[in-house]
Amino acid sequence: MTVNTMLTVQDLSAWYGGARILYDMTLDVAPGEVVALMGRNGAGKSTTMKAIMGLIGKRAGHVEFCGRDISRLKPFEIARLGLGFVPEDRRIFSELTVMENLDIGRQPPRNLLDGKPAPMWTPEALFTLFPNLGRMPDRQGSHMSGGEQQMLTVARTLMGNPLLVLLDEPSEGVAPVIVEQMVITILELKKQGLSILLSEQNIHFAELVSDRAYVLEKGQIRWQGSMQDLADNIDVQRSFLTV
Repeated sequence: MTVNTMLTVQDLSAWYGGARILYDMTLDVAPGEVVALMGRNGAGKSTTMKAIMGLIGKRAGHVEFCGRDISRLKPFEIARLGLGFVPEDRRIFSELTVMENLDIGRQPPRNLLDGKPAPMWTPEALFTLFPNLGRMPDRQGSHMSGGEQQMLTVARTLMGNPLLVLLDEPSEGVAPVIVEQMVITILELKKQGLSILLSEQNIHFAELVSDRAYVLEKGQIRWQGSMQDLADNIDVQRSFLTV
């Protein structure tokens, strides 16, 4: 692994019980890069992220983050190294307020691979990024809309000052105005030097924010290249992305 690689995944396989879901996945993410995992429902996108994060019980292969082997670490150990995960099902603490959810995600500041300080997130900075949350700091999670919960999940992850964020299906099941906000958010995070591995089905959303893409089908990478090349390749889209 070179020092210019934030995340390297080699020959990653994963199983749910006796069912094999991932087959020898190999991918990488560079500093400040947004990489999209594209594919239909069931292609293995979310499983890939959970396997990287150590949330799959049975897995094989090699995962390195910032030059460190994390293949056998527990999820909380991986998170403490600066790898953030925003799950598709949000998993906010519904009985806690916005501020309390943010406090739970708080971790110390970090440095990027080049030694420069990584973005340090505070509730005030996040309320600038997500104005909706700034208007409801004392609201319980259970009294928020799905889109607001999505924003809170991202904000809580950022409170951990991650160097790389695994972002699972951010445009799924939320209103268009929230999708637009997510595009703005991802571009701002990229501008600040964060790396993002994005799981997504929406080619138009991915095209707005991503540098490169891996296309999955049945737990295998079937195509990889620049996001622009994927956007221009109608045959690949028809084969692996359209319903």
